[in-house]
Amino acid sequence: MDMIQSIRNVLVPVHRQGYPFIATFLVAAVLLGLLWEPLFWLGLILTLWCAYFFRDPERVTPQAGDIAVSPADGKVSFVGPVVPPVELGLPAEPMLRVSIFMNVFDCHINRAPVRGRVARMVYREGEFRNAELDKASEVNERSSMVIEGPHGQIGVVQIAGAVARRIVPFCAAGDALEAGQRFGLIRFGSRLDIYFPAGTVARVGEGQKAVAGETVIASFGEGLANWSFRKD
Repeated sequence: MDMIQSIRNVLVPVHRQGYPFIATFLVAAVLLGLLWEPLFWLGLILTLWCAYFFRDPERVTPQAGDIAVSPADGKVSFVGPVVPPVELGLPAEPMLRVSIFMNVFDCHINRAPVRGRVARMVYREGEFRNAELDKASEVNERSSMVIEGPHGQIGVVQIAGAVARRIVPFCAAGDALEAGQRFGLIRFGSRLDIYFPAGTVARVGEGQKAVAGETVIASFGEGLANWSFRKD
């Protein structure tokens, strides 16, 4: 039983959004293997990568009211003041933006940075440039939402990249979200931009690795005392 439990602890659940893709990769591997056996093994490796891409691990989220957690796994690619996209409906003045770039090996399940209500959701078609480029915030296809929380409105923008071709939302305008709750995913490599109101203090630096639902990326006021945690 200890061995079985150890295996269960190592294995990470796969999100159901990945099932059709994993099945497609596996069928393709079998068909290619009928033509030439080495192609089967190559296809099997790609199938395992696909399952790894759609992994959906549990996360333990700090529940302190004065902090924001990362909505994505990946590298912090930008921290600084930027005017938010027009579609967010936020004031046309610089806000603290934290950008997190997800490569094709990062977990792509996105989680709410704060507790609040989804006040606005807007999908905008666009290009599919490298999401790590700053220009991607303006020209790439993206899904934007505004969360009304205890400390004001926070903008969260899912940006498709050169490989990503689909943004899948798990919520809608009017929904209530808890910090760390899953709200969507992007296939297959992309970026998250988070816009914070005045007075927010960044708690990460460029180049740092962030973990969705766990890494504290910003705080409001003091924001670093009396934490509790939420496992999901």
